[in-house]
Amino acid sequence: MRILVLSDVHANLEALEAVLADAGSWDALWFLGDLVGYGPDPVACIDRLQVLAAVALAGNHDWGVLGRIPLRTFNPAARWVLEWTREELPPRQVEYLMGLPPQTEREGLTLTHGSPRAPIWEYILDPYTAWENLQALPTRIGLFGHTHVAVAYHVPDREKPHLHIVKPRYDEPIDLTSGWWLLNPGSVGQPRDGDPRAAYAILDLEAMTWTFRRVPYPIAETQAKMRRLGFPPFLIERLAYGE
Repeated sequence: MRILVLSDVHANLEALEAVLADAGSWDALWFLGDLVGYGPDPVACIDRLQVLAAVALAGNHDWGVLGRIPLRTFNPAARWVLEWTREELPPRQVEYLMGLPPQTEREGLTLTHGSPRAPIWEYILDPYTAWENLQALPTRIGLFGHTHVAVAYHVPDREKPHLHIVKPRYDEPIDLTSGWWLLNPGSVGQPRDGDPRAAYAILDLEAMTWTFRRVPYPIAETQAKMRRLGFPPFLIERLAYGE
C-alpha cells in the first residue's frame, strides 16, 4: 500500500497541485493538518483535499479559523490571514474543518499534527522533544507535521537513550522495519528549511519504507495572488526563500 503523506498545505494551491502531479500513483492520501492559514486559496485547497484524503487531521491554524485557539496566540501576519480566511470560508467548509481530529491511528501508525503528547501545538524541533515524544508514542511509528521541516527521528531501542536524526536524502527510501520512528514530511505550502520547493513523502506499507520528496512549484503565481489580496509582505516574500 503506497501512501502519499502531506502536511501544512496552508492554502497554497499551486504547491498542492505540483505535489499531486509529482507523486505518481498512490493508494491513499494522509494529511497531517493545517489546510488553511498563510496562503490565498483556502476554499480551493479544502475542496481538493476533502475529496482526496482518506485521513485528514486538524492543525493549529485550522483550529484558529474555527475559534478553538485564540487568534492572539498567533503572530500578527498569521492572525491577519486567519481573520481573512474566516470571511472566505463557506459554512460547508467550516463544517468539514470542525470534523477533523488533531490525532488518530491508521494501519498501526500514530498520525498527529504537532506531537503525540500535544497534538495541536507542540513543536518537535530538537532531539530532547523528539525523545520525549518517542517515549509517549503508542505505536512504533508516528507521523507529524507543524514544524514545516522534513526530518526523521529514530530510536533503535526505547530502553536506551540513543536517538538518531535522519536528515532528508530525497528519493532515497528509508528502512522502517526496526526501531521506533517519528517522521515529518515537511510542508507542502510553506517550507521553512531554506528550500522553497514543496515537500512531501511516500510511505510504502508493504516494503516499510519512507521516502522524502521535493518538487518545485510556480511560487510567483501564489505570490501574485497574495499581493492582489493585500496579504502582509513578509508572508509573500518568505515563500521564495523557504523560510
